[in-house]
Amino acid sequence: MSRCKTDCIQKPLSRAFCGLGTLVARYPWWFLVIPLVVSAGLGAGFYFLPQREANDIEDHFTPLGGPAKSEREFVKVHFPTNDSGQFSAQRLYTEGSFVSLIAVSVSDNVLTTDTFTELLRLDEMVQNLNITMTQPGADVSLNFQQLCAEIPGQRCFDANPLLSAVQGDASLIETMNITYPMFQGRTFLGTHLGGVTLNTDNTVQKAQAIRLVYYLREDNEQDHDNSLKWIQHFLQSVSQDIDTLQLRHIKISYFTSVSRDQEFDGTTTDVIPLFSITYIVTIVFSIISCVRLDCVRNKFWVAGFGVLSSGLAVLSSFGLLLMCGVPFVITVATAPFLILGIGVDDMFIMISSWQQTKVKSKVEERMAETYTEAAVSITITTLTDVLALYIGIMTPFQSVKSFCIYAGTSLLFCFLYNITFFGAFLALNGRREESNRHWLICRTVKDQTDDHRSCSYNLCCVGGKYSQITGKEGNHPVVEFFHEQYGPFITNKWVKCLVLGLYGGYLASSIYGCFQVQEGIDLRNLATDNSYIRSFYDNQELYFSQYGPRVMVVVREEISYWDSDVYLKIDRCIESLKDGSSVSESLSESWLDVYIGIANLLKLDINDKNYFIGNLSQLFTLAPDYGQDVDIYSGSIRASRFFIQTVNVTSAVAEKDMLNHVRSTVISCDIPVLVYHPAFIYFDQYAVITQNTIQNVVVAAAAMFVVSILLIPNPLCSLWVTFTIASIIVGVTGFMAFWNVNLDSISMINLVICIGFSVDFSAHISYAYVSSQKSTVNERMTNALHSLGYPIVQGALSTILGVIALSTSASYIFRTFFKIIFLVITFGILHGLVFLPVFLTLFGNCGRNRNDATSRGKMSSGIGENPNSDGNLEGDMEEQYYNKHGKVVETFSNKMFSPDAICP
Repeated sequence: MSRCKTDCIQKPLSRAFCGLGTLVARYPWWFLVIPLVVSAGLGAGFYFLPQREANDIEDHFTPLGGPAKSEREFVKVHFPTNDSGQFSAQRLYTEGSFVSLIAVSVSDNVLTTDTFTELLRLDEMVQNLNITMTQPGADVSLNFQQLCAEIPGQRCFDANPLLSAVQGDASLIETMNITYPMFQGRTFLGTHLGGVTLNTDNTVQKAQAIRLVYYLREDNEQDHDNSLKWIQHFLQSVSQDIDTLQLRHIKISYFTSVSRDQEFDGTTTDVIPLFSITYIVTIVFSIISCVRLDCVRNKFWVAGFGVLSSGLAVLSSFGLLLMCGVPFVITVATAPFLILGIGVDDMFIMISSWQQTKVKSKVEERMAETYTEAAVSITITTLTDVLALYIGIMTPFQSVKSFCIYAGTSLLFCFLYNITFFGAFLALNGRREESNRHWLICRTVKDQTDDHRSCSYNLCCVGGKYSQITGKEGNHPVVEFFHEQYGPFITNKWVKCLVLGLYGGYLASSIYGCFQVQEGIDLRNLATDNSYIRSFYDNQELYFSQYGPRVMVVVREEISYWDSDVYLKIDRCIESLKDGSSVSESLSESWLDVYIGIANLLKLDINDKNYFIGNLSQLFTLAPDYGQDVDIYSGSIRASRFFIQTVNVTSAVAEKDMLNHVRSTVISCDIPVLVYHPAFIYFDQYAVITQNTIQNVVVAAAAMFVVSILLIPNPLCSLWVTFTIASIIVGVTGFMAFWNVNLDSISMINLVICIGFSVDFSAHISYAYVSSQKSTVNERMTNALHSLGYPIVQGALSTILGVIALSTSASYIFRTFFKIIFLVITFGILHGLVFLPVFLTLFGNCGRNRNDATSRGKMSSGIGENPNSDGNLEGDMEEQYYNKHGKVVETFSNKMFSPDAICP
């Protein structure tokens, strides 16, 4: 294996960091102050935060360049809307400007006199809602009647056809013969009446819910502004107004065209209090992890400055990007939690490396050795984390792009501040330890206990102890556990067999879960749990899911509609769309069929272009709405549209299947056709989410392998690191299904993070295993676990503590972030401390060969091993040479430390 080592980068990188460690130790104040000044300067970028906040759901949670967006643009150009006299809800190319209410009957039937009496009162309340607009000369009061979208006759578009049919007399509803889904042969009730029970003749026996929709004009900027203000006023007063009505027979839920974005904006306020909680918890954990009973060796302040270093990284990176104009999406708010965990993880690695150095060596020597060992390890993990995040920028979702830019840049600053700011404080703390000063009052204390003093005095005022055998600080009890108990346990052959079986079960469960993962983001999850829109979405799903979007089928080029062959092609295309289970066979709508029927009735000639186009005025006179379905320009029909009704679109899977069906069907039509509905803007995520996630994961994993093979001096171990990445990703994806997490743009962010974290756990152990000088695979693994087992546990716990506050959030976004990070850390530590150690000892003989280790461990002049040693000393820099009396005669780290000697 020594022939295959790839340390051409690792060795010079180690030397470079060795020199940096020496430099930081010599000039610590410069490296401490400069990052503070830089952070203060870049932190000024937060001034631009209000301008950079960009939480438009369509812009950030739908794919950039999605086909529905170009389809919408085509419809917008060829079929502009007219809200003043020709309004038609199904012909809108956007959702429109509206207020929607769902009334659910308390008695299981809304079609009663009592219920409609309350509905009429509710309708009156909405229509009489006034706003005051300031205009030149006077203030003007506007109510719904003055702002509504209008149909022919200058009257408002009906909020509900049944409410209009009773004409103010609620008792008529019980005598009315209501056919469903087509009311009076011309009005579609599928979106207005829900939870319907039918008689045998398709008349309604009862209905559990009814929907009222109030559309407002937005033809011009003034109309749009007035409508927006009216909707805002509605949202501010609706709860109180409904309470005033004292409705006893119905329960009301409501939604508006601005509700989704407004409620999404509100999720930021939910997470702000969690920042302080998280930082306090992380600081406490870090301090507890680094506290020692020795008043000199205590790392209390070191832990605090380690957390501060991560905070400065977030301040600097976010400030810089805000200055540069990078959009700040709500998903970015989760990044500080992540950065805090990773930064503290790197801090633990550096502290662990510091504690492995000789206490009596000079601070420059100790820092050089610390940087040589730790900085390479955290460089590997930083490079892989940053690469994984920057690769995520390739995604078509702006929310993912923004997160990856902010998080990746924060990690770079976190790395820079760890090796400068934190390293400088570590050096200053080393100077304190070197002069045997107290951790709190910085006064010199004795290094030997005084038997004439109390135990409290010896505990608080005596310190600076270290191992007289190794010359290092005493190990933490957990470190000893990994060395004495866990290392021998995990390398036992029977335990290895058990671990292999456990891994088989893990892999089988994960693969099964991968096939159960649901795709797509549920829009209700973009609001908090206590948002009013959740009850509306719940009622809509429960009572109005039988009928889905009414889809436009648009002929996008000029064709000869008067040609019977062309008509047959159109008819075949529409019929092929109806063949799918998600499209109704009887609820389609065609202006061409109606036109042919009118022509036959009136005996009009429509068999050539001139007559066909010339007689269209007859159609538009008898059925004005169809005038919006035909785009005539310069005597030619540039485009036209038809409508089909989708059904049973009750889940994300059904939405995906419906979208795939209609789009794949129109491709095979003999005429140039596209399909569109405003909801397709959101459905487009199904077309790219899986493909894009796989693409990002594969590219990132390949990049991780390249980084690993360059920095871990053995290609076989690099392959095991890559294998671990794949294994963890499969596990996280599979268990997402068991924890009810969908594959969407939010979980995609976390899967990108998963790649980086996977490297963190595997790279630390692999690098330590490769670097070990022990002669057998089991000894090398025990040695690696001894050196890095505790820092890995510390890093995992700190990361989980960094995000655990998010588990209490009322927002799906933040809870999902916690769930996936928890899975990543759990499976990461499982691989790093259980699976990978077994795999490396069984199949990955990628450490130094026995002859190399033996030749470095002994000398031909008769010098042998320490007779008092148990054969498990603490790594490369701990190797000692003993004479035959057991006296230390030389250590690798006990050399003359000129710069060349420090960093050879």
